[in-house]
Amino acid sequence: MNNPPMGRPTGRPTAWPTGTVTFLFTDIEGSTRLWEEDEGAMRLALARHDEILRSSIEDNAGFVFKTVGDAFCAAFPTAPEAVEAALAAQRGLLAEGWEEGREIRVRMALHTGSVEERGGDYFGPPVNRVARLLSAGHGGQTLVSRPTGDLVDGRLPHDVDLRDMGERRLKDLTRSERIFQLVVPDLPEDFAPLKTLDARQSNLPTQPTPLIGREAEVGEVCERLRSPEVRLLTLTGPGGTGKTRLSLQAAADLLDEFEAGAFFVALDAVRDPALAAPTIARSLGITEGGGQPLVEDLKDYLRGKELLLVLDNFEQVLEAAPLVGELLASCPRLRVLVTSRAALGVYGEQEYTVPPLSVPDPERLPPVDDFPQYEAVRLFVERARAVKPDFSLTDANAPAVAEICARLDGLPLAVELAAARTRLLPPRGIRDRLGNSLKLLRGGARDLPARQQTLRGAIDWSHGLLEEDERKLFRRLSVFSGGFALEAAEEVCRAEGGLDALEGVESLLGKSLLRRQEKPDGESRLCMLQTIREYALERLEDSGEAEEVRGRHAEYYLALAEEAEWELNGPRQAMWADSLETDHDNFRAALSWSFGGGAAESGPRLANALWWFWYLRGHYGEGRTWLEQTLARDDRVSAVSRAKAFGRAGYLALIQNDFERAEKLSEEGVSLGRDLGEGHATAVSLLTLGYVALFGGDHGRAEALFRETLAVFGRLGSSRDVGWGLFGLGTLERYRGDHERAMTIFEEALALFEEAGDLELRAATIFNLGDISMLQGDHGRAKEIFEEDLTSSRGSGNKQGIMVSSSNLALIALFEGDHGLATELLRDGLALGRELGHKLDVVNCLEALAGAAGASGEDARAAHLWGAAEALREAIGSPPSSADRALVEPYLAEARSRTDEAAWLEAWTEGRSMAYEEAVSYALEGPVESVQPRVNQDTKREKT
Repeated sequence: MNNPPMGRPTGRPTAWPTGTVTFLFTDIEGSTRLWEEDEGAMRLALARHDEILRSSIEDNAGFVFKTVGDAFCAAFPTAPEAVEAALAAQRGLLAEGWEEGREIRVRMALHTGSVEERGGDYFGPPVNRVARLLSAGHGGQTLVSRPTGDLVDGRLPHDVDLRDMGERRLKDLTRSERIFQLVVPDLPEDFAPLKTLDARQSNLPTQPTPLIGREAEVGEVCERLRSPEVRLLTLTGPGGTGKTRLSLQAAADLLDEFEAGAFFVALDAVRDPALAAPTIARSLGITEGGGQPLVEDLKDYLRGKELLLVLDNFEQVLEAAPLVGELLASCPRLRVLVTSRAALGVYGEQEYTVPPLSVPDPERLPPVDDFPQYEAVRLFVERARAVKPDFSLTDANAPAVAEICARLDGLPLAVELAAARTRLLPPRGIRDRLGNSLKLLRGGARDLPARQQTLRGAIDWSHGLLEEDERKLFRRLSVFSGGFALEAAEEVCRAEGGLDALEGVESLLGKSLLRRQEKPDGESRLCMLQTIREYALERLEDSGEAEEVRGRHAEYYLALAEEAEWELNGPRQAMWADSLETDHDNFRAALSWSFGGGAAESGPRLANALWWFWYLRGHYGEGRTWLEQTLARDDRVSAVSRAKAFGRAGYLALIQNDFERAEKLSEEGVSLGRDLGEGHATAVSLLTLGYVALFGGDHGRAEALFRETLAVFGRLGSSRDVGWGLFGLGTLERYRGDHERAMTIFEEALALFEEAGDLELRAATIFNLGDISMLQGDHGRAKEIFEEDLTSSRGSGNKQGIMVSSSNLALIALFEGDHGLATELLRDGLALGRELGHKLDVVNCLEALAGAAGASGEDARAAHLWGAAEALREAIGSPPSSADRALVEPYLAEARSRTDEAAWLEAWTEGRSMAYEEAVSYALEGPVESVQPRVNQDTKREKT
């Protein structure tokens, strides 16, 4: 099917109306049919339609703030201007000479209310209200709400009138609305009945608040139910997901498509499956005659009717599922929409898993103006205003609101209960008390079912439906943090008696207490929503088996980490690093249990096994913390584990430029490693000491230490480790200025890294080979090295190599004056650094871009980027070297000298306040005419 173009761009005016605004929404009746009949003709007609609508709106002081397909959304500072625009548009459309049978008929709606403008859109109940008012009308008809009608009363032209259409229930299921039709002698005035809930038979209950978000989900459910193949659709999800509200809105939107209407059947108070049929009958107004079974009465009533039946909370009466199958088999025009925490298992059933509301990532917060794009945030704000009318989202409280929504998994019930606490607590106070969300989140509306008045009640409801073996598995699965693979569940939650992990997981998935996460590689993981996991953890503690299960969890992840330890040095490095990152929260949980009193040796072994992963992914500070906990345990840890931890913690301290601590740890590591004959631990400590000596200017001591490192690694026989030792010697020769000798050593090391498949050390070596060529003034050779590596890395999918080569080719392009290419390559490197999780490389790119902005006269941008880079460096615990600062400071100083000091500090402070993702997005956006001028190459940073 051909569809109209979507989302045509609109210009943003210099000032949007705020506070009380009158909205004019429009769309074309039957546009899909017109597109299907003649796409070319419709495209021309749509262009003319757009001209008429836009000129009518803008000539009357309005502006178009959004278009979607053929729909226009416009805002006006006053109601009379909005009415004039609607009249002008309808007259213009009527006067147009449309081809016969292809007339463009546009329905319009006007509504006035108080809204908030953020991020290029309006938010607030009036926006939802005008959209629902529009859906009630017909092509050529203009509907006006009571608030707008009151504002234009007495101010309309003499020939314009408002026809009272009466109190009507719009399809947002909230309060009824007094609706008026704009009547003018030269425009059509007779139309079919309004498409409101009153127009068809239904018992859909009025809702106390409008539905926030869920536009996509409502649309998907409606489309599924419109399909001829779908006659039974079951909405599944845990308690508090909003299944009932979603089903009601979908039923309201579909009401016009069912001649016999839509009927809602509440089963929440029913426990006996035998009572399902009488409850359905009562909702339909059927009384039991006694001449035949009630089920037959139901079939007789429904058999010829085109009707939508909504069965809510069917998990209560799952054994009555065959009844639904019988009704569908006997009543060919019947469709059934079910909400349940478990699927019915009836032939022909299709399942729709209701997702949580969208939430921002607290680690990658967008600007506050973009927060309303997240449904959970919008819901929080709307419900907070219900108890605290002056509540608004600000730069100060937005991060706390984001964290609340994220920690509550976007569960509508949980978000609403949290928002209700703003009566007493600011968002930060609510966030700080979420350690036990089940205790905090209570006090829902008293007219709701008991299970919906507290989050605990909602989860209790689901837990009560489980068999004993399922409850056992449910509580054991809570030991996993951040998700898990099925294999992990089978190992940690070992089968006992009738407990089978595979069948149990499938059952918990079906009952909405587990969720499946699809990974980009096509594999899937399982997880619990955080609020459900908190409940399950309480059950685990109460069971008395918590320590045993946590012990098995730690054993499983220790085995996985030790398997990964050597894989991280080989050709499958990236795959294993990704796998460990996916399970990082489980490793943290295992470490916390082990060091908190669990198995004495498992924590140190696990920390030692993960150290290279922490290095690869930039978790330097976290890695040091766990490794130093190993060292703090004294006689409770084996000497071998301590020897390894000394060297590995020392190396991470070196990466963070904490040379004093690196030296102290490594000296102890050498001493203990030699005593134990632990060669690898000794060599890592020697290597770290060599770098400490080198960076301290003692080249003689550095050479002795690097050569001893190489000798120890050589005895161990690993080509990768020998290359690592050679890398230290190459770095030394580079510092001494013997570039030819350094080049020879690095080439030897490169061959060994390629043999071993270590992508990280290979990339670092390529960096140094190319950099030495630049130091020698041979930019052509450097370019050749990086281009060859870029081609090779792209061919093999080595993103680490692509990142390093792109960033260095950017430097060469700058030296050659090709600033456009340099910008493109540098941004490629930044994007890859973000994708790979290499935060230090991201920071280096941000710093380079800050200097570039200063060099090209973008002084405020330079301050923003520099502030962001400084804050991120502090966050990852990696202070800049003197070479890092020397690279960019001259250009920053130049930019600062051109800028008022207060303005510079303001921009720098704004940059420091950026979250990680916000800073990266900012750096990747906007033109940067020149990224980095030629600098003294001897100040360029080293990569160790």
